[in-house]
Amino acid sequence: MHTRANYATVYIGAQLAPDDGGLDLDWATTAGDTTEEFEFTVTTDDPIDAYVGLQAFDVTEYGHEILVNGESLGGFDIPPNEGWQYWVDTLSGASLHEGTNTIQFCRDSTTDDAFAVGTVTIHWKERVDE
Repeated sequence: MHTRANYATVYIGAQLAPDDGGLDLDWATTAGDTTEEFEFTVTTDDPIDAYVGLQAFDVTEYGHEILVNGESLGGFDIPPNEGWQYWVDTLSGASLHEGTNTIQFCRDSTTDDAFAVGTVTIHWKERVDE
């Protein structure tokens, strides 16, 4: 049996920041500590080797979380970096299922970190018969 790669791209366009401070970004919606849940579709009933790639801007702390279908990914989810970064994290601790799935970002509210998330791509492999 062979596999093929598949993915879904989701534009988040959100800034996560404390009430008393944030970044001056005209392209990002202010989300506070938690973004809304963004939906994407998985086209197989057995997704394997899943990971998420994301554009993040101006992250200064380690404690922020990515939730997939309400489940937090294991380990640290978004590392600190000045300016833009592209970060990839495996979906350990969370799983995908066929049909509608969700992704959400949560800021570590014990910090004064303000950062933004641009576009996110969720990748997986699916088995194919040949």
